[in-house]
Amino acid sequence: MKKSRLGVAVMVAAVSLTAGAQAADTAVAIFAGGCFWSIESDFDHAPGVLDTTSGYIGGTVENPTYEQVSTETTGHREAVRVTYDPNVTNYEKLLTAYWHMTDPTDGEGQFCDYGDSYRPGLFPLDKAQYDAAEVSKAEIGKELNKPVATTIAMATNFYPAEDYHQNFWQTNAAHYKAYRAGCGKNAKVEALWGQSAFEGLNGHE
Repeated sequence: MKKSRLGVAVMVAAVSLTAGAQAADTAVAIFAGGCFWSIESDFDHAPGVLDTTSGYIGGTVENPTYEQVSTETTGHREAVRVTYDPNVTNYEKLLTAYWHMTDPTDGEGQFCDYGDSYRPGLFPLDKAQYDAAEVSKAEIGKELNKPVATTIAMATNFYPAEDYHQNFWQTNAAHYKAYRAGCGKNAKVEALWGQSAFEGLNGHE
């Protein structure tokens, strides 16, 4: 189905998002919303998404391993880098999908996963994304009529996770299905958002 693998850290500055040859055909955004298995699988069901990569962002350790991040001492969050077709979708639409596949009111983690690495956050790659994220966050606060705990911070280095984490919902389907059901993500998202819950959740029923 996809995807290219990067075995080394990706410097955000080196990933051309709005200029150069790549930007003419694709664009990139980074989202953290709990377990990257789930966020990756949800975005894989979003229109216009071409590729997703699970990884780590926001911490102080270079080239972190899953074992290091899971100690909750490195400052990293599990995140997903989304490559999308700007002719089909845009950052604002991806933000809308993101909000409705997460619980923005919980800043300590998501669903059954708690700790710094599972806290929800947006990591804009340029000022345009940052401004759009701020506007979208304010709109979501009004929609929910609750404080939004999801943080917004300019992206730093994004480190792709180990290969076995990539596309986990497909390569380890039975394990993932059991995890997702046990975590109760779909039920909690639907209870919070009702009919506006992310439609891609239906891919996991």
